[in-house]
Amino acid sequence: MNKINLKKILVPLDGSNNSFRGLDHAIGLAKLSGASIVGAHVSYVPGNLANPRQGFINQALLKDAKRYLNTAKKRCADNNVTFTSKILAGTPSHGIVKFGQEVRNGINMIIMGTRGLSSAKESFLGSVSNHVVHKSKIPVLLVK
Repeated sequence: MNKINLKKILVPLDGSNNSFRGLDHAIGLAKLSGASIVGAHVSYVPGNLANPRQGFINQALLKDAKRYLNTAKKRCADNNVTFTSKILAGTPSHGIVKFGQEVRNGINMIIMGTRGLSSAKESFLGSVSNHVVHKSKIPVLLVK
């Protein structure tokens, strides 16, 4: 079995209780390993409009995203864990996988809740977590 040298954990945050449970687990692992946490929120923007420079992110959703990320930042600070945040435009499932796998981001693991705020139903997993588990090339830890 390969040893994972955990340096940076990606935690997708959508404001759901499950996403913050994922954050709590990431904080525990980060404290044990000395890793930092990157909190990411993917603001849904359909298709070819998913270019943040064009300003198509809904401003009300952006305000909510900043609130979620600030809550996560405080939780990490309270636990002496380094936290950075990122707001991405696009679809959550693709945005999480793409950001997590970009070498320049240095992500070693994704920790996320099994279900978020989406109303889509899957047998055991939410549609976003299902996609991430199947498409990610880096380890994914799902939290119920």
